Amino acid sequence: MRLVVAIGGNALLTRGEELSAENQRRNMAQSALALADIMRDHEVILVHGNGPQVGLLALESAAFKEAPAYPLDVLGAESQGMIGYIIEQELRNVMPERRIVTLLTQTIVDAADPAFDHPTKPIGPIYTETEAKELAAVRGWSIAPDGKNFRRVVPSPLPVDMLERQTIDDLVSRHIVVICAGGGGIPVTQGTDKKVNGIEAVIDKDLAASLLARTLKADRLIILTDVEAVYRDWGKDSQQKIDRTDPASLRVMDFAKGSMGPKVDAVCRFVEATGNRASIGSLAQAGDVVSGRSGTHVIG
Repeated sequence: MRLVVAIGGNALLTRGEELSAENQRRNMAQSALALADIMRDHEVILVHGNGPQVGLLALESAAFKEAPAYPLDVLGAESQGMIGYIIEQELRNVMPERRIVTLLTQTIVDAADPAFDHPTKPIGPIYTETEAKELAAVRGWSIAPDGKNFRRVVPSPLPVDMLERQTIDDLVSRHIVVICAGGGGIPVTQGTDKKVNGIEAVIDKDLAASLLARTLKADRLIILTDVEAVYRDWGKDSQQKIDRTDPASLRVMDFAKGSMGPKVDAVCRFVEATGNRASIGSLAQAGDVVSGRSGTHVIG
């Protein structure tokens, strides 16, 4: 089967863990073992998040006073290279027989997307409420709750297309594992003259993965995260695991906008457009999620 697999930031970092290169490499070595279970038998397009990393790059850029801070699209490109390097290397260490490539990917968005007026995408480290408010005042950030803590939030427009889509298709057709659309892709706009320009945003990687899965005619969309499934009433005494469901049932439920919400939207969009199955589950149980023994499975 052709699978589009989206992995969250937990593939490289656990929540609250120090953003060191050593930690990310160690965690990815473990994640690579789980991913190898599905990559040996399927055509795989791998999409990854970049929230913690792009946030750190933004902080580092802002701290250097001898040059203007780099815009988010440039930082997104930097994070794609950094994260792709770690993922590719650790995958090669457990699957030396497979050809693997990391592709810098530009994702087209609409400059008029209302998301630019309503930042929702969390990036960077977590802060206490006091720290977050101080940083918002000093740096002009938008902030939002993230569990019991707070994070910076930035615009997250919907992905429209990817400039490298045909190249990805060509590579996968040659049985090459492609790591692409990191962090949802580098956000760009394209005018009627076809000129491409970067824009300040971070695209949701799950929605980007859903777009890729639809346009590249994938058999399955798999979203792997740090929870074993989607839960109704998550975090409440009444929470209940959802094993199998359909888009219509999920669309009437409420999910956190900065975490599970985009994942649910992504799988619904894929199933509604293709009629194929989509799944959300634990990265540590990747093989079981693909086989149907674990996770939440959305069927048309």
